Amino acid sequence: MSSQESKSKVKGRKPLWAAIAVIVIWLGLTGIMGPLFGQLSTVQENDNSAFLPDSAESTLAAEISNKFTSADSDQLPALLLFVGEITPDKLTTVSSYLDQLPTTEVPGADKTLAEFLVPNVPLTPIPSSDGKAIIANVPFENKMLESQLANGEEALPYLVEFLREDAEGVADLEVHVTGIGGILADLFGAFGEIDTTLLLTTLTVVALILIVVYRSPFLWIIPLLSAVFALSTAGGIVYLLTKADVIDLNGQSQGILSVLVLGAATDYALLLIARYREELHLHESHFESMKIAWKGTFEPIIASGSTVIAGLLVLLLSDLSSNRGLGPVGAIGIAVSMVTMLSLLPALLVLLGRWIFWPRIPKFDQVDDQLSGIWSKVASLVGNRPRRVAISTGLLLVVLAGFAPTLDTDGIATSESFTGRPDSVIGQEKLQISFPGGEGQPTVVLTPEKDVVAATAALKSVEGVAEVVPTMTGFAIPGMPAPEVKVVDGYVQLEATLNFGADSVEARALVPSIRDAVKEVNSEILVGGSSAIGYDVDVASSHDVKLIIPIILVVISIILALLLRSLLSAALLLITVVLSFAATLGASQLVFEHIFGFPGSDASFPLFAFVFLVALGIDYNIFLMTRVREESLKIGTRPGILRGLAVTGGVITSAGIVLAATFAALGIIPILFLVQLAFIVAFGVIVDTVLVRSLLVPALAYDIGRKIWWPSKLGNAKL
Repeated sequence: MSSQESKSKVKGRKPLWAAIAVIVIWLGLTGIMGPLFGQLSTVQENDNSAFLPDSAESTLAAEISNKFTSADSDQLPALLLFVGEITPDKLTTVSSYLDQLPTTEVPGADKTLAEFLVPNVPLTPIPSSDGKAIIANVPFENKMLESQLANGEEALPYLVEFLREDAEGVADLEVHVTGIGGILADLFGAFGEIDTTLLLTTLTVVALILIVVYRSPFLWIIPLLSAVFALSTAGGIVYLLTKADVIDLNGQSQGILSVLVLGAATDYALLLIARYREELHLHESHFESMKIAWKGTFEPIIASGSTVIAGLLVLLLSDLSSNRGLGPVGAIGIAVSMVTMLSLLPALLVLLGRWIFWPRIPKFDQVDDQLSGIWSKVASLVGNRPRRVAISTGLLLVVLAGFAPTLDTDGIATSESFTGRPDSVIGQEKLQISFPGGEGQPTVVLTPEKDVVAATAALKSVEGVAEVVPTMTGFAIPGMPAPEVKVVDGYVQLEATLNFGADSVEARALVPSIRDAVKEVNSEILVGGSSAIGYDVDVASSHDVKLIIPIILVVISIILALLLRSLLSAALLLITVVLSFAATLGASQLVFEHIFGFPGSDASFPLFAFVFLVALGIDYNIFLMTRVREESLKIGTRPGILRGLAVTGGVITSAGIVLAATFAALGIIPILFLVQLAFIVAFGVIVDTVLVRSLLVPALAYDIGRKIWWPSKLGNAKL
């Protein structure tokens, strides 16, 4: 063997050993992070009150209100509702049951129920005036619900389910656990499906799509395995940061993290593998083919991921910690996805060689099979009738966008957050039949002692307030002196029971009127409670929409201009994506109202929809236009547009289908917000890939010609 041949052989081994080293590093990293990802749900925070800024009035009210129960207690009330014909004997039976309930051992918790309750608060049965129901407030202590029980279960959903089972059959009455404690427990239970059902569904969907796309029994495993490595690593990092109180995580963020990483990572994989297959036809060495493919996809993948990361990190400006938490959680997921698909995936493909594409193994034959087939026909259509294509697709999007302003984003009741009917929702409906809607969950008004009489009168003057009573030092006992009004730090707490459920839109809408009324008495009076928290969350969400959306547009515009070296093309892409977002919002309104019959949307829904649709939707335009620019440098702008469309059509459409399918998987979680987000992102991504990227953008660019690259030199090129 000559020295030249020996050097060539050694040189050929270097990429192979580098690939093996990368794979070993990823195996070690995933081995550490994987188990941490499995514990991610244990560090979730799903309490709305914890999301508000410290300056929110309901937060300030809670700091004082907590002192009226005990010095260090922050309570979460659950309402135990007994429904049926109430007789004196049944009331006695329920009362006896409630007396002994705190001493009951909770199976699997190694504690009695009393250890989870606010101390020194008796469980008192309150019969309804119509004789059809009894209600009792079970005040859980929030700090006792923050950790797992001895059996590994989450405290709140487990304790609420224990209550439902333990109280079943008492006095032969129908039993429900509702109120904010019961509703949150059912929400936590729904989010529990994220760890198993959502993840398995998403992986199955991605696997099936990849099998169809590649038509290979082996190739689909490589991108899917790489995506799982990315998710495990990202989840482990998020766990460590959440555990250290650096970021906040809730159930929604965890679910979005899973579908975002699997969808984005698979998109990047499809782009790289498609370019790799293309280069395998042009180069004999698969190492050389990967080198060129990696260089060709590095810039669009980095630009795409950076756009999404930038859009997500703008959420750090949000007033709500839940939104601020999603920003870095999602950004970490996208960053890890990019790194994984630019390191682990190429290493696996290089190690396995050409055979991984079997039975459609690309041969070194100089044949570019992407210039034939359906996408070449689409390119021809765009080239032959660019203006007609642009006008027709643009008009369709404008018509759909016309329905966007009718989308109801005034918020929904917490009990309407489910797509099904859990026990807490049924209980809330039955509670309102026999009691005022806000019974057991009053709006609390903290007033200086000197203003109690005037504040009480002001509250009673507000239409929708059913009853106002001060918090007392104890409970009335026949034959004993009446308890006194409780005063803490010079404040008296007034409990205003509303005619509406505390979690309802109507109750939240009443909060401004209540605040206006009492602040005429004294501007220092604070209004808090569940309804006030819900109102403050809605206000913060509306503020976020107005602040964050314009900033995201500016950030994305800058990234596009730098990537394409053109202001005009950046403006074109941004305008088309915003139009696509508006059209998707309009279509969603029609579907939500007339097909699904949803009660409305959360106030933060437009923000989440915008972040994902615009940040992710721009990806496909980036994938297209970076390739168009590359081809335009070789053969001219108009031919480059058609060639870029033809060679990227299949892979970008496949990527869009994968991302749409992964987000659609969110729809299996019975939470209305996630179901709506699943639909709007899935539908919007399909609109972006099929209409905007395939027809509207290339048609407009073709019609404009080389000026699309203004003010770069390419805009003045003769080609």
